[in-house]
Amino acid sequence: HRFHRFQSIIFYFVNKKMMMSGGCSLTKLFTTAALRSASRSSRRFYVSSSVAAATATEKVWRVYLSGEIHSDWRDVIARGVEEHKLPVELSSPNTSHEDSDDCGAYILGMEQERSNWDKIGANMNAVRTRTLIKDADVVVVRFGEKYRQWNAAFDAGYAAALGKPIIILHPPAISHMLKEVNQAANAVCEDPEQVVQTLAYAIKGNFPKEPRDGSEYIPIADRLGKGNPNP
Repeated sequence: HRFHRFQSIIFYFVNKKMMMSGGCSLTKLFTTAALRSASRSSRRFYVSSSVAAATATEKVWRVYLSGEIHSDWRDVIARGVEEHKLPVELSSPNTSHEDSDDCGAYILGMEQERSNWDKIGANMNAVRTRTLIKDADVVVVRFGEKYRQWNAAFDAGYAAALGKPIIILHPPAISHMLKEVNQAANAVCEDPEQVVQTLAYAIKGNFPKEPRDGSEYIPIADRLGKGNPNP
């Protein structure tokens, strides 16, 4: 009891001294730290699944969603997977920009140089990203127009080296810059709905209700002739 009372007295005078000198109080400092800690713990990794849609003998597909973290494209894919009742488990890297930057320094200690700060953060993030890409059945990589996702390009190359099926997602305006990445992909999509439709076809053989080109669509046999002239 005496020790706790002594702690209270010390806290009171230190707190008063800080406030008189124009700084913030210890109470405010502790509250701010607690809020930051709670904020970090609430921004975890994007994980969603529709495993309940799988039958007892049906494969559950593990799909890793890599790339741009500033829009809701992952949510759109998750909703589509549920609507189509696909046996899919989705995963992703840490989608909090702040946390992925600071994880190494926050856990291992700060570095004086930015390059070292980035290195320990990148190495720590790689524990998750490399593991999930290796375990994935399909890797989806999203490139946005606003930011240069060098890490997404690295993930695409890593997945290609592992022989993983790759679906690339990006707006048409940046197709030229990504031509080498697109060349290595199994499918190149312009919107998240096309990614869901590609998964639905690969997993269940399902087609969308309408073709992408609408009434202008012509089956290949009618457009270019039969594929095998000598059946």
